[in-house]
Amino acid sequence: MPDQNKLAETFDTTRITIHKAIQLLIIEGMVYSKRGAGTFVRKDFGLTERRQETLVDKPLGTTQTNAGKKVTSKVLELQARLPTKREAEQLLIDEMDPVYVIRRTRYVDGKVWAYEHTIMPTSIVTLTKQVLEGSVYGYLEQHSGKKIAGSHRIISAARVTADDVAAMGATLNDPVLVINQISYMDDGQPFEVSESHFPYETSTVVADVQIH
Repeated sequence: MPDQNKLAETFDTTRITIHKAIQLLIIEGMVYSKRGAGTFVRKDFGLTERRQETLVDKPLGTTQTNAGKKVTSKVLELQARLPTKREAEQLLIDEMDPVYVIRRTRYVDGKVWAYEHTIMPTSIVTLTKQVLEGSVYGYLEQHSGKKIAGSHRIISAARVTADDVAAMGATLNDPVLVINQISYMDDGQPFEVSESHFPYETSTVVADVQIH
């Protein structure tokens, strides 16, 4: 690649901006740097078939994570009920405030991506089966007047359950990647408690770690 000063001149920006952009590309594995030699594009980037990557450091939904791909959903359950004591504590709501119970199988380019089980306060936004067949996160931001700020995630492994078999066609007792998360709006209000199961054959966990 051209040196950073040349890139800054070409794109009419500062060298600091170019440096930060290159650091992000390095983190994503697209380029690498050699001291005294410059920055180079990795020849193998994007050429090999990759396993589906779950970005644990980004509070993105399946649709945004797989931008440019065909994302579809099969709605398995949508109902409302009162929360359990634990759910109310996690969502910072009263035990008499109703919540949605949502179960979906997510597909990316026709292949199983994940099985999701979500609890969400009904007061956040009105949900329908049609909404659940698309991007819930996108719908939330469009209709709630708030922005999604982030999530707290716990990653673990478990064995396939009967629900996984029905939702994903998984084999009983095979391992699955499990992500439990509580997600928040920009005002600090939790808006969902969810557990997602990912097929072990096609899933990896990716986290970008920066020291500075």
